[in-house]
Amino acid sequence: MPLSSPHRLGADFHSSNLGLSHNKSTDSFDLQFDDNLDRALEDLQVRTSTHLERNDRELEEGESAESFELRTINENDRGREPMTRSSGTGGSGTLVHDPWLSDSVEANEAPAMAGSTISRNGVMTKILSFFQVSPRYRSLPAIELNDSHTEREIHPDTTPVYDRNKYPSNEISNAKYNAFTFLPTLLYEQFRFFFNLYFLIVALSQAIPALRIGYLSSYVVPLAFVLTVTMSKEAMDDIQRRRRDNEMNSEPYHVINKQRLVKSKDLKVGDLIRISKGNKLPADVVLLQSSEPSGEAFIKTDQLDGETDWKLRIACPLTQNLSPEDLLNKISITASAPEKSIHKFTGKVSYKDSTSHPLTVDNTLWANTVLASSGSCIACVVYTGTETRQSMNTTTPTVKTGLLELEINSISKILCICVFVLSFVLVVFKGFHNHTWYVDIMRYLILFSSIIPVSLRVNLDLAKSVYAYQIQHDNTIPETVVRTSTIPEDLGRIEYLLSDKTGTLTQNDMQLKKIHLGTVSYTPDTLDIVSDYVQSLVSSKNSSGPTTARRDRSTRVRDMVVTLALCHNVTPTFEDDELTYQAASPDEIAIVKFTESVGLSLFKRDRHSITLLHEHSGKTLEYKILQIFPFNSDRKRMGIIVHDEQKDEYWFYEKGADTVMSKIVEKNDWLDEETGNMAREGLRTLVIGRKKLTEKSYEQFQKNYESASLSMLNRDEQMSNVVTEFLEEDLELLGLTGVEDKLQKDVKASIELLRNAGIKIWMLTGDKVETARCVSISAKLISRGQYVHTITKLDKPEGALGQLEYLRLNTNSCLIIDGESLSVFLSYYRDEFFEVVSHLPTTIACRCTPQQKADVALVIRELTGKRVCCIGDGGNDVSMIQCADVGVGIVGKEGKQASLAADFSTTQFCHLTELLLWHGRNSYKRSAKLAQFVMHRGLLISVCQAVYSVSSGFEPIALFTGWLMVGYATCYTMAPVFSLTLDHDIDESLTKIYPELYKDLTEGKSLSYKTFFVWVALSLYQGCIIQGSSQGFTSLNKLDFFKMVAIGFTALIINELIMVALEIYTWNKIMFLAEISTLILYVVSVPFLGEYFDMKYMTNPIYFGQVIFILAMSIFPVWAAKAIHRRLNPPSYAKVQEFSIV
Repeated sequence: MPLSSPHRLGADFHSSNLGLSHNKSTDSFDLQFDDNLDRALEDLQVRTSTHLERNDRELEEGESAESFELRTINENDRGREPMTRSSGTGGSGTLVHDPWLSDSVEANEAPAMAGSTISRNGVMTKILSFFQVSPRYRSLPAIELNDSHTEREIHPDTTPVYDRNKYPSNEISNAKYNAFTFLPTLLYEQFRFFFNLYFLIVALSQAIPALRIGYLSSYVVPLAFVLTVTMSKEAMDDIQRRRRDNEMNSEPYHVINKQRLVKSKDLKVGDLIRISKGNKLPADVVLLQSSEPSGEAFIKTDQLDGETDWKLRIACPLTQNLSPEDLLNKISITASAPEKSIHKFTGKVSYKDSTSHPLTVDNTLWANTVLASSGSCIACVVYTGTETRQSMNTTTPTVKTGLLELEINSISKILCICVFVLSFVLVVFKGFHNHTWYVDIMRYLILFSSIIPVSLRVNLDLAKSVYAYQIQHDNTIPETVVRTSTIPEDLGRIEYLLSDKTGTLTQNDMQLKKIHLGTVSYTPDTLDIVSDYVQSLVSSKNSSGPTTARRDRSTRVRDMVVTLALCHNVTPTFEDDELTYQAASPDEIAIVKFTESVGLSLFKRDRHSITLLHEHSGKTLEYKILQIFPFNSDRKRMGIIVHDEQKDEYWFYEKGADTVMSKIVEKNDWLDEETGNMAREGLRTLVIGRKKLTEKSYEQFQKNYESASLSMLNRDEQMSNVVTEFLEEDLELLGLTGVEDKLQKDVKASIELLRNAGIKIWMLTGDKVETARCVSISAKLISRGQYVHTITKLDKPEGALGQLEYLRLNTNSCLIIDGESLSVFLSYYRDEFFEVVSHLPTTIACRCTPQQKADVALVIRELTGKRVCCIGDGGNDVSMIQCADVGVGIVGKEGKQASLAADFSTTQFCHLTELLLWHGRNSYKRSAKLAQFVMHRGLLISVCQAVYSVSSGFEPIALFTGWLMVGYATCYTMAPVFSLTLDHDIDESLTKIYPELYKDLTEGKSLSYKTFFVWVALSLYQGCIIQGSSQGFTSLNKLDFFKMVAIGFTALIINELIMVALEIYTWNKIMFLAEISTLILYVVSVPFLGEYFDMKYMTNPIYFGQVIFILAMSIFPVWAAKAIHRRLNPPSYAKVQEFSIV
């Protein structure tokens, strides 16, 4: 039957509804189909909802599903004769009414309608698949067929079309603005700040004649300059974000449904996409097929979870060998609702609605990961856009506010009060007899508006950019990245440092140093003995062999080595003919390398088998993998079931932390003692066990395990319960492994420097108490001979107060506490605990969870009010890093997750000394000085204005107007003042020789209320001298006004340049250029300022003499007082400044 037949599509829904016509070209079809599809589908939903309600009632009355499918729905069609048509093979079929079409459809062809195709530019494309609706949908209202927030069922042939609007768009948009919202949004954000709003009101007030003072430009230009700088920065940042978004959104992907390339932003749930090596995943997908026969694929997840090791993913066995046509038409995927966890996924694949296979996280490829293995894969999109794991784990970062900025804000409030008080006082002295006194107040507020530093924020923001550049281009700390540029000053105010252990203080470069078998231990010095035992692994029994005791020992060693060689998730990979091991944990790689060193290496591995190479004989040992139970932080163990092909035996091998394995292995009398001994040596321990299974017991386990794996509710818990019930009981204890993790470079020296700088260092680790104690001593966190008070296994609050009382009386002792005891203190005696331990030199918390680490950081910040820095390298440190005032992430072998979440990223713990003692010092002192100079600049000219107003009978008459005010706030003073961001008071090397200098920074001496009022007094003195002397050399007569302005303004500019020069400790070319170029600029611009100055008078030598006198009176006493104070009470840095190399 022709496609356009009304009997085929229904009287109300014929081909014209979709824009289809045999008289139109295929290109026309493309456009019209897309334009009309949404309207057509809406029409279908509305019309069929009535049919569905009737269908439900009829089913309840007892009609079978089969008769329901075949009966006629439309009452008008009851009298019609069945229609027949010739099929392509000469057969015929009966037409029935389909409730989704309003007219007749051949019963024996209805299921095949999803296969109907039309030629589209030479490509066979599915267009009618959305008409075939499964009976499971017919009992639901149309609007409930798929809810994006609940479990979803995906059909690759129908979902991308029918549910195209049910799920979020896959378009990425990180841009903050568009062409219409940029200006309004940015203006709103800027005028939320009181200072900007204040200056806007001042500028607008100039539209009122009674309040007009000078030119409007003198008030608009400074504000416009600040806004322009901010808006330009925001615009450039947003353009870059938009470009990155466009690159990702336009990335083409081959979609099998459509047999063409589709942009990433246009992908839909249910699309089947083909991914090749190096492709970034555009959405969350389920892996259906891999070009590898085993169905394996490796992905890089460093941009998702920060881990640099490759992850193994497996195609669903049910779909691995299906044809693309079968993948499109004969499978359905059930997926759980979107969630944030990247380590969990529950789903299943159904084939022909009869066969199902469970889906786990091992069958998924999350968005923003990269296919690393060679070949290609076919995957089905299950989550798009905001429902992808990447998007759901992307939170808007909290904007951290530095301590210095908070201090500046409080001082700025004082300046604001000064403006209002000064304006009111001057009006009071004039008297309120004038009925326009309120106008005078407003005019004074405008005249003294320069007291409020409108340019302070933009100056500080630009300074932070300078500091970030200097940090990132410091060759002594290569690869350091500043991710949060708003808090560099806080690097100079740190008083608490909370550090992770593994990968932060240690290298995370694991080496297996010891194995213990209960009665004997083997170390690197005795590896030859182990190798000898392993050599006999495949040799025949020798009747003249060793004694029984020796044979038993050799068997135990061989069993231990074989277990270590099998029980892991390590996969050998070859890149450019070079063998590398991929694993989630460095411990596992260390163990595999150990077995290789003793003669049993990992030769090959895929999802079905492990092949070991016995290097002495050259023979391979084949093991079939039956099940793998990956390690996770809850189970703290991993296991594997293998079938030994040589001996036809089933074995369950497991390794894990002693805290959990001690309850699983058979009873023994040495495990606890030996784990403690290894921990005291600083080794990370794993307990190794095994259990032999019969074929029957394995099959029974497998049956229950498969049943649990198909559950869509609490699947993980049910699967774990099956493993515990059938496998984890009375395992044979084979032995212990001890893995060493060496300290990082210069850790000891760095910790000593930081402690001498007055920083209290805490170590928060998930490792055992004994291991943490050993590493603490090695790293000099605990001094030799220093008493260490240990609190462990405190599970009740009764004994907690006694422990605190002891620590209160012994403040020189160090504390080691485990996570269980820490939770008791956090729950019952939080404030008392931190009040006591904050005075201890060192605190080490062991067996800590990520949340406990974060809680410690938050409580210290809350209770002490001190700046806290947290440093770590792993995903378990992210919470702690984000809760800190300053978070530092180390790029290590566990990946980049901590680095990406941190404010500062570096590669070594020792770089922290450079960041804090040098860059932290400079950033804080420079910003403090910059802020005070900007405030001094505004106060100085306002004092001159106040002196003039008082001398003029308290009249609100402007002294400096127009371009004088504009130039004073910008080109005449900005460059020299801003050049202070390049100054430093001591040489870099001296910060390491005298780390005690850092203590002055934490006390906040560089910017305080004391220093603020000193600068206020300085501004009052210099302002009165400059303006008073200018008036004294001339007069208040109108004829002398321009002379007075010429003298006063020139003195103001040069005074500011000299003051900056006096505050510079270390000159460089940029500073010198800023001073000289600013002075030249002023001199050159004077001829253009004839409307403000008496130009004839400025050529008179008397003028120059008057300016020099004023500058001498203004600056010499200040310089002398400063020199005397420094001589009598020198600051700490002044004592070592003479050693600085300029």
